[in-house]
Amino acid sequence: MAESILQRVARGDQSAVEECLSQFGGLVWSLAKRLSKTDADAEDATQEIFLEIWKNSVKYDSSISSEATFITMIARRRLIDRHRKQTRTLDTVSMDADFNSPGEVEPDRVEIAEEATRARECLKQLRPDERKVLELSVFHHLSQAKIADMLEIPLGTVKTHARRGMIRLRELLSLESVTGGAK
Repeated sequence: MAESILQRVARGDQSAVEECLSQFGGLVWSLAKRLSKTDADAEDATQEIFLEIWKNSVKYDSSISSEATFITMIARRRLIDRHRKQTRTLDTVSMDADFNSPGEVEPDRVEIAEEATRARECLKQLRPDERKVLELSVFHHLSQAKIADMLEIPLGTVKTHARRGMIRLRELLSLESVTGGAK
């Protein structure tokens, strides 16, 4: 039985790579084009899919599926991953825009505005991962499970970042109230 294209790709046969592109390029392109917003996005997806095919060619087993099925499954997984990643990205707004121009405030709200400004400054001193988790939780009202899904990190890691961030934020706010803002 002759070696399949993917088995030859796994061996490093350059002509097999070209043959694979020629034989399955149309299939991969049509899937990417159908599931991408722009041609440029489809081109990027197609490149990612073929890179994934090259990496996984050693896993191909002709007794389990055809080459077209194997390639289609890789393409499908990669396109789903790309779609999830694109839809999970939140547009975060600068906190400076929310706090820098309080405008006309009532006297009892002046203290709240000052505390918010202090909290914003202390938040900037946290580690980026802790700050990101706290911002998503507080300002975007996301649950820890949703944050874990969006950032593609384990839920336990999100909980740890949130806990450590809150502890550090409390320390910074306490230190700032004791020192009167002097560092």
